[in-house]
Amino acid sequence: MTESSARVDLNSDVGESFGRWTIDDAAMLTTVSSANIACGFHAGDPSSIRRSLTVAAANGVTVGAHVGYRDLVGFGRRDLDVDTPDLIADIIYQIGALQALAIGAGTRVSYVKPHGALYNRIVHDERQAGAVVTAITEVDPSMVLLGLPGSAVLGLAERAGVPTATEAFADRAYTPQGELVSRRIEGSVLRDPELIANRIVRLVEAGTITAIDGTEVRLHADSICVHGDSDGAVEAARALRARLTAAGVQIASFAGV
Repeated sequence: MTESSARVDLNSDVGESFGRWTIDDAAMLTTVSSANIACGFHAGDPSSIRRSLTVAAANGVTVGAHVGYRDLVGFGRRDLDVDTPDLIADIIYQIGALQALAIGAGTRVSYVKPHGALYNRIVHDERQAGAVVTAITEVDPSMVLLGLPGSAVLGLAERAGVPTATEAFADRAYTPQGELVSRRIEGSVLRDPELIANRIVRLVEAGTITAIDGTEVRLHADSICVHGDSDGAVEAARALRARLTAAGVQIASFAGV
């Protein structure tokens, strides 16, 4: 084993089943250290959310609220121009629902990670970013906000005294500016477990990731995300964890259980 003092979190989006359409989160929740659990607006129904919380608690996985636009049809991936008071209320509602279900499952909500189009929008949109930060401060300002390095929302959170953490995406391509390549562009989603593992080990050890045009981008990440709804997601997450562990990297949540 290679000696290393590095430490990183592995997170995944879970709790996204809805009615008769189901995703089995159990295998992923034995692999990651943090779980971004859907709150019912972009995906997830109360029963599936509760199941994911219960499995996360049993495996010592830290729980976060995966808040998004009110967009079940578009899986939260459609950009919406939501009024500020409505967006604040929507996020508070989602966090509160997850908190209540978490209590019953024997765990708690330790962080917030915006989902999909909201996540991308608040990289630059300070109005919606401010709504996210306001919602967190009104519910529990000790919750960590997880987001893209250099994003507007993390800057606003830091100024408001909300703790923050940065993340990188194992299975997504990056632009030379360090942002995510749109899912509409071919090659934006990566599926090869070996490729995913290689690039993330390099990111953790060297602080760089290869952009879609082949250039190297400097990037700091406290957490690495593997999307739970991608084909081969569990295999990719397992391969990544094995490679990081072999490199001497400690896998631990940025927010604690």
